Amino acid sequence: MSASLHLLLSALLKIGAIAFILNEVRGLILAAPVLYGLYLSGGTPMAIYLAACSLGGIALSVIVPIIAVKKADRFLKARVAA
Repeated sequence: MSASLHLLLSALLKIGAIAFILNEVRGLILAAPVLYGLYLSGGTPMAIYLAACSLGGIALSVIVPIIAVKKADRFLKARVAA
């Protein structure tokens, strides 16, 4: 039972890794209009602030899932080893 559960969760994590790669590509695609808008605005302080906030949100949407996968993987490895 434990081995089959580990196999299933391992497969789900591999599928999740592919999804996270696609998520990073999505982040790059979302960042392009922000940077282009910053370029068109001439670098005004408000545009820089809005760009930093937008890029920070995009970065969080990419980085947080990667951290969650690492923690889940460590948890599963510890659970199977016990």
